[in-house]
Amino acid sequence: MPPARPAPEFKAPDFTAMLSDRAQRMNASAIREILKITQQPDVISFAGGLPAPELFPLEEVRRAADTALTRYGPSALQYSTTEGHPPLREWIGNRAGIPAANVQIVTGSQQALDLLGKILISEGDTVLVEAPTYLGALQSFQPYGPHYVQMPTDDGGIDVDALEAILMSTPAKLLYAVPNFQNPTGRTLSAERRRRLVELTGQYGVLVIEDDPYGQLRFTGEAAPSLYELGLEYAGDVNSSHIIYCSSFSKTLVPGLRDAWVQAAAPIISKLIQAKQGADLHTPTLNQMIVTELLDEVLPRQIEMVRKAYGERAALMLGHIEREFPGSVEFTRPEGGMFLWITLPGQIDSTKMLVRALTRKVAYVPGSPFFALGGGENTLRLSYSNATPEQIERGIKALGETIREALD
Repeated sequence: MPPARPAPEFKAPDFTAMLSDRAQRMNASAIREILKITQQPDVISFAGGLPAPELFPLEEVRRAADTALTRYGPSALQYSTTEGHPPLREWIGNRAGIPAANVQIVTGSQQALDLLGKILISEGDTVLVEAPTYLGALQSFQPYGPHYVQMPTDDGGIDVDALEAILMSTPAKLLYAVPNFQNPTGRTLSAERRRRLVELTGQYGVLVIEDDPYGQLRFTGEAAPSLYELGLEYAGDVNSSHIIYCSSFSKTLVPGLRDAWVQAAAPIISKLIQAKQGADLHTPTLNQMIVTELLDEVLPRQIEMVRKAYGERAALMLGHIEREFPGSVEFTRPEGGMFLWITLPGQIDSTKMLVRALTRKVAYVPGSPFFALGGGENTLRLSYSNATPEQIERGIKALGETIREALD
């Protein structure tokens, strides 16, 4: 009888080496990491872009859930179609003047960006982004290996003259933009620039993702047509337009239901359906039904209430910034949305300054993570949406003291 072989020695796997190239390109959200630091109840946080919970229509959502369960019975708790709840898609389509077939329901705008990155970006494709741009979009696109080119911006949004120069020399595939009350700067792309951006990208064969979660939250100034509207006008047909539109009910109703949508040409929608089937099959059925019950009566009231509250909070924060910050600090004046952007004197690093700010129990998001190719070390983002007047007064005073200390 042959001698028994010794049991092989256990070798712990090298998990990092086993990760895919795509997984190794992933990175943690800088904002989410900062939010962990700010969980102490005594910290005034201007960091997270959180809707104000005291404005959530709690009772209306409760009644809508009961209505949906009564109307649809067990179907409200069953698997559903990937495309989304038909009445919800029809409402969105009617508002946009397009067929419901060109609307795809997704689980939050973040899923829209991830799925669009999956179906549109091949490794090495050139993707044009604003400088700065929404950090969540960079995080969604990064695993697919894009080559980023940054578009310069100013108080009017994307510099379209610079964009034209980029398009003349760069074979870009995709442009990502937040035209209304941009995250992180709060800036709005002017009406004149919108039309030219649509025309330029159409001429050069570049797809455009218009991310518009804040568009309904204008509290001052005149609204401009969406890039999607201009794209329909330019192309003449919904299935020929090169503009892809994303929006959400997270900022106007409640974020926790995670209901958002994409409007696009049929070939894009078709591939989104396939990608979503592999991701989560469909957005939760009951959540979609609840939102649908709120559309006609509750949503308009909710939008007006949120607009008013955010407008008051933005004005209050701007007033305190003018009083408390040194004159060398620059800041944007948003016409809507949830954010404003601070540019400090060049010698100040806002990431390093955050440590000092936290000792004064105030937090913000440093600006550098919003730049795809680096830079912006002397910038930061403030959110006013989820702060009380007393928190705004104390927090901006503490931040002003922190900035003066950094200057000294």
